[in-house]
Amino acid sequence: MSQPVINWQEEVSKRQDELLLATQKFLQIKSVLDFSTASAGAPFGSEIRKALDYVLDVCKEAGMEIKDVEGYAGHAEFGAGDELVGILSHVDVVPEGDGWSVPPYEGRIVDGKLIARGAIDDKGPTMAAIFAAKIVKELGLPLGKRVRLIFGTDEETSWRCVDRYFQTEEMPTVAFTPDADFPIIYAEKGMTDLEVSQTLADWQQLGVAEESEPEAGLLAFDSGLRVNMVPDHAKAVLRCGKLSAEELAARYADYLAQAKLTGESTVGQGEVTLTLEGRSAHGSTPELGVNAGTMLAHFLATVKLDARGAAFARFVDQYFYGQHDGENLGIAAHDEEIGPLTVNTGVFHYEAEGDVTMLVNIRYPHSAPYEAWEPRFLEKLKPAGYTLRINEHRGPLFVDKEHPLITTLSRVWTEQTGKEAELLSIGGATYGRALKVGVAFGPLFPGRPDSAHQKDEHIMVEDLLKATALYAQAIYELAKE
Repeated sequence: MSQPVINWQEEVSKRQDELLLATQKFLQIKSVLDFSTASAGAPFGSEIRKALDYVLDVCKEAGMEIKDVEGYAGHAEFGAGDELVGILSHVDVVPEGDGWSVPPYEGRIVDGKLIARGAIDDKGPTMAAIFAAKIVKELGLPLGKRVRLIFGTDEETSWRCVDRYFQTEEMPTVAFTPDADFPIIYAEKGMTDLEVSQTLADWQQLGVAEESEPEAGLLAFDSGLRVNMVPDHAKAVLRCGKLSAEELAARYADYLAQAKLTGESTVGQGEVTLTLEGRSAHGSTPELGVNAGTMLAHFLATVKLDARGAAFARFVDQYFYGQHDGENLGIAAHDEEIGPLTVNTGVFHYEAEGDVTMLVNIRYPHSAPYEAWEPRFLEKLKPAGYTLRINEHRGPLFVDKEHPLITTLSRVWTEQTGKEAELLSIGGATYGRALKVGVAFGPLFPGRPDSAHQKDEHIMVEDLLKATALYAQAIYELAKE
């Protein structure tokens, strides 16, 4: 039986206006985790619930069968057959942060860029996948398998969505996630989110003598929003000691000038507040950002602080300042195929009379398993009075390069772009590792800058359309008779 000849780009062009409008409406939902508005059926907040309802409604209007799994996830399905082809994406986004040139939840198109939080991660690609499925369905192409679009709601934090979903729902035979880079990501580093903490009692048990005549006392220190983001803002509140607030502010101004950093100091009665602006980046590529927390701690390490404040500043300075590979922690590792171990300290919190918490995201190659380097990490924590807790741990992803999923997607890529499909390995954690057999397939095209988790996050409109065409052919080729 001859296969139909389809111009996938042309089919997308016919639906371009509809696709862009649907994507903009989707981007206008501020689907950030918010437990204050959580309820039954909306475990991660009302806005994430609204975003899930939106995509399910779009799919329902397209004639797909939809299912809501207690607000943790949902899916839309069409076709028939014993095997299931999955497309797994997510509707939640990270907080917007500061410094945007346009409103972050407007979905404005500027110079060919669709700009909004979630434009590239992962709302734009999610809508591209939905419209790709709509094209396959509307063309009435013969399928021998079922196609299921699965929507998660907690990808940016702890993946509780897919954990809950796959407790009761069918695992796809093969699947891809439109949430990384083109052409195809077949391997991902293992990922662990660690909480390094110290209670006041933990500190007191160390029996460290107080500093004599400290220049200042550290009252509070805060930086970062999420463990998988490089912090772009940090703040420290100091109580004046041997140095006056004005002297501390002057010394800080010198540091900022020499380090070519942006920040300011606010002088109060007997106190000074220091702030520092860094540059955010995805936690998988901490070297692309400027960690405001470690930069501010580096300055504090030059000030003679009270004993606990000094210990905190020195610890951060020694083990995290300028450290993206864990060298000083003794956990550095490198794999020729998948790259180096990376360390991102995404959240810092210090209270002089309370707890100290640091949230650390470590991504490691399969050749350096967690069990091998965790003891060396602990060796650095225990003498400083810190304890370690695993908040999340997901092992590496690896799919054989000759698997039909990869060879099919490779052929689709080559047919539409005329280029060979290079197989990639990354440090990012995609939903691919939540699947039995799954890979990441786009949406970021080679040569495009990655704006995920950054201010003015965007996707090029032409790339959104190209990705939709690639996803449409991929769905058809994977699910056809």
